[in-house]
Amino acid sequence: MSVLQSFRDIMHGRPPREFVMPKSLTAPADATPIGLRPCTLDDEDELQTLRWRNQAWLSPWDSDDPLGGPGLTFNQWVCELRRRERDGSGALFLITEHGRIVGQVSLGAITYGAMRTGLVGYWVDEAVAGRGIAPLAVAIVADWAFDCPDGPRLHRIEIAIIPDNHRSRRVAEKLGAIDEGVRRQYMHVNGRWRDHESYVLFAQERPSDGLAAAFAARGQVPPSA
Repeated sequence: MSVLQSFRDIMHGRPPREFVMPKSLTAPADATPIGLRPCTLDDEDELQTLRWRNQAWLSPWDSDDPLGGPGLTFNQWVCELRRRERDGSGALFLITEHGRIVGQVSLGAITYGAMRTGLVGYWVDEAVAGRGIAPLAVAIVADWAFDCPDGPRLHRIEIAIIPDNHRSRRVAEKLGAIDEGVRRQYMHVNGRWRDHESYVLFAQERPSDGLAAAFAARGQVPPSA
């Protein structure tokens, strides 16, 4: 974006926009037939039912506010998602299979400029766990964030994992993410500050055909050389 364009946007009350949220993202043709799409107000009943059914499965890994801030209604949460999309700070996608919601993948803490980095998070319905849906969804989002001309065009994506969350670690390993070590007391999860293992994907170190295609072909992305 030129200085002139930036000045023009300010004059017209439009903040610079770092990405355009896609209406949908799809898996490669030979992969598990999942899709990714933004969450809308119409998803409230289905998503809330899915979360409630998976409460015991997900609650040990749920992040929370250490200052105990007020919770959001579903409407407020969706409005916050739209705000983050507008200002380029975050993108959240629902994972669907045959039109049914089976999980969620998000890209947040996006930083531009000299860093161009973001933090990915994900969860899936316990009923579909172990079928490769989570790593495929992360791979699709990563390819979009790295490559799409209308995307955030990131250089690096981090996956932060609580050390005893073995299933989540397997997602990072299946994608060939690089283990950069432990970040102490990195995030507030389920009532306390928790250490996290940091795994990283780099745009320049992926297979030439992209993460999603590589994972679909082999079920495992080879580690970077």
